[in-house]
Amino acid sequence: MMKSVSRMQDLTIHASDGEIGRVEEFYFDDETWTIRYLIVKTGGWLFGRLVLISPIFLRSVDWEAAQLNIALTKQQIENSPEIDRHKPVSRQHEADYMDALGGSYYWGGPGIWGIGAGPATLATGGAPISARAAASTRESADSHLRSTSAVKGYRIEATDGEIGQVDDFIVDLDTWSIRYLQLSWSWLPGKEILISPEWIGQIRWAESEVFVGLTREAIKSAPEYIESRSITREYEDQLHAHYGRRPYSPSEPQAKRVLAGVASDSSAK
Repeated sequence: MMKSVSRMQDLTIHASDGEIGRVEEFYFDDETWTIRYLIVKTGGWLFGRLVLISPIFLRSVDWEAAQLNIALTKQQIENSPEIDRHKPVSRQHEADYMDALGGSYYWGGPGIWGIGAGPATLATGGAPISARAAASTRESADSHLRSTSAVKGYRIEATDGEIGQVDDFIVDLDTWSIRYLQLSWSWLPGKEILISPEWIGQIRWAESEVFVGLTREAIKSAPEYIESRSITREYEDQLHAHYGRRPYSPSEPQAKRVLAGVASDSSAK
């Protein structure tokens, strides 16, 4: 199943012993384009403090009730490390967070979630923290985490000029990877287009620019994305074929697909 980030904002988060707050935004890994944390604003019980909730701890979703259920208690969340959204989240902070809540590290393995392709493989009581990942934690630089709210509005540059802006993110809820960026443009209202992170050639974080290896005409004439409809495999095949790209393959690791094409402006970090 795929959902847009905008449709998941304001979802209520329920711990095993009660409601804790609402989703405000998301942190994604800018190397693999995978959602690593939901940023949740707590209610009065925790004085509106912001907390991180990893998809590792999600257990079920009730879309009708707009509710996400997690396998944590309110006490565990209260005892988790605090965050400051104005400062980058370090790898050490992530390690402290996972240690406090009993989760396993997602880094240090071959998959986008450590040893596997989805966060369920690292759930509490699941795969242990690997000695290799634990040892590398103290040696790592800051995590490659970006806020979806901050990246929304980035300019999209085609090979022959600006084409629009990042308007939303489409997330595969099995892996929590960002499958597509949703584009918007002021000069062609009413049509929504999707672009895969795999087709990004470069990102200039300091300039808020995303460069894709596609022409303006190719993007303008791409199969339209209609938010009210589910994204089918048939639509994805048409989209990839239109851009002359190989069909999406869930068997190929997300990290391998994305890292093969994206070159970030490291000086902007």
